[in-house]
Amino acid sequence: MAITAAMVKELRELTGAGMMDCKKALGETDGNMDEAVEYLRKNGQAKAEKKASRIAAEGLCTVVVKDDKTAAVVEVNSETDFVAKNETFQQFVKAVAEQAVESDAADMDAFLAETWNADSSKTVKDALVEKIAVIGENMNIRRFAKIETEGTVVSYIHAGGKIGVLVEADTANATDAVKECLKNVAMQIAALNPKYLSSDDVDAEYKEHEKEILLAQAKNDPKNANKPDEIIEKMITGRLNKELKEVCLLEQEYVKAENKENVKKYVESVAKAEGVSINLKSFVRFETGEGLEKKEEDFAAEVAAQMGN
Repeated sequence: MAITAAMVKELRELTGAGMMDCKKALGETDGNMDEAVEYLRKNGQAKAEKKASRIAAEGLCTVVVKDDKTAAVVEVNSETDFVAKNETFQQFVKAVAEQAVESDAADMDAFLAETWNADSSKTVKDALVEKIAVIGENMNIRRFAKIETEGTVVSYIHAGGKIGVLVEADTANATDAVKECLKNVAMQIAALNPKYLSSDDVDAEYKEHEKEILLAQAKNDPKNANKPDEIIEKMITGRLNKELKEVCLLEQEYVKAENKENVKKYVESVAKAEGVSINLKSFVRFETGEGLEKKEEDFAAEVAAQMGN
């Protein structure tokens, strides 16, 4: 059967695959559109498997907030920052976030097995595989988090998607000033990367581990050689408390404050001014590629290799 330009165009619109891939698929299936779609899906899986070993540590984080009560943040990785700036990739990441905000999945395996909201004939995994085939790089939906609350949730995206933050608060009345306050807290989280909401959330094992390290440091310092144990213990307690202020959100110095008040005092001051209660409950912070091995790029060598040099 003769393959026409109109048939190739229709298949491209259906799948998003490249023109030559569409032409080949139609040729292999004798022009049968349904079989050509299936061919591209299977071929996309093969391409994805070939690319699976390649490092994908770039990409984007994005968020979706629904009615100030439900929100999701996702991280989707690509191999290069160039692809992360591609509109097709960005639209896919947004679609993943929209999937996540509606999802009841408890883990990534369940999430990938869900029906893809944008096309009920696919799973989320199928949609990912097809996008890998279209874009031509290894990609990975690395993680997602969802917050559902009876209070208020706000979001913040930093540096065009390098960092995504959600903040949840119990508040009786989410006025514009309250939302601005929570947005400022989200910016604080993006900038200073706290590990805990407050020192009350730090487990005893972590505190003991840090105390052991601080004790070893203190005893190895010649200046402390003649100090009694009780003095060293007080020093360690002071240092630990200082460290906790750096990793606990509510105890951190609020970055916009002129009087060095901490985040807790800042939130309390806004609550008092608005005549409402604001109780910070939780936060999520995703940073693109954190903890992943980065690929070392040598652009000149790559171009030379492609030119056969």
